[in-house]
Amino acid sequence: MPDNPIRIGNMQCGTGHPLLFIAGPCVIESEQLVLDVAKQLAEWADANDWQLVFKSSFDKANRTSFHSFRGPGLERGLDILAKVREVTGLPVTTDIHEPQQAEPAAKVCQILQVPAFLARQTDLVHAIATACAASGGVVNVKKPQFVAAEDTTHIVKKCEEAGCPRVLLTERGTTFGYGRLVNDFRCIPIISRAAVAAGCDAVFLETHPDPDRALSDGPNMLRLSDVTRLLNQLSRLRSLFLEMTASGG
Repeated sequence: MPDNPIRIGNMQCGTGHPLLFIAGPCVIESEQLVLDVAKQLAEWADANDWQLVFKSSFDKANRTSFHSFRGPGLERGLDILAKVREVTGLPVTTDIHEPQQAEPAAKVCQILQVPAFLARQTDLVHAIATACAASGGVVNVKKPQFVAAEDTTHIVKKCEEAGCPRVLLTERGTTFGYGRLVNDFRCIPIISRAAVAAGCDAVFLETHPDPDRALSDGPNMLRLSDVTRLLNQLSRLRSLFLEMTASGG
């Protein structure tokens, strides 16, 4: 069985524990931007008692256009994430697109993310889970848009069989027909509040100081200045949910 709760450094994610937040810019645009965002998130996390993991990608390998900005690459990206971890004390996570990236990334990141479009790729899932099994890290599987929720058990089982029972499953929506993805992530506050009220254990979001000028996925990122209000609302909802479930409500 997958671990529940899951320990990530001094944090615990799962039944009976506060929410875990995974947040940061979609892609590493520059060392300075990433450090600025990470420092701000770390400051707020400390002030508001949030459990927070910093996220950013070293390579967006699935961009729509060949000419789109992808990021600094594996080596430079991991150096920047290691600096974030050192400077802020936050755990860090990133997404892995090729099996050979998993082992070096696991030396820096406490969570390795399996992209939704690649979560059916056995070799990739196995490599990520094997690296996390060796490092004590956690696998975060983005649920593919083309996979039913109940079928994600097969992905989790692959992780377990590779020796890693520490698995998070992140909802990524479901495609109904051409171009119809149910879960409009532009409505982040509405969706996240509903998810927390239903009992999710973690919330994944991407944030940027100025989404309109972001180099990747700007329309789907939350403006950094809006983070505190939303995460505090979600934390209060989680506290109420835990109180109700503890009393049998």
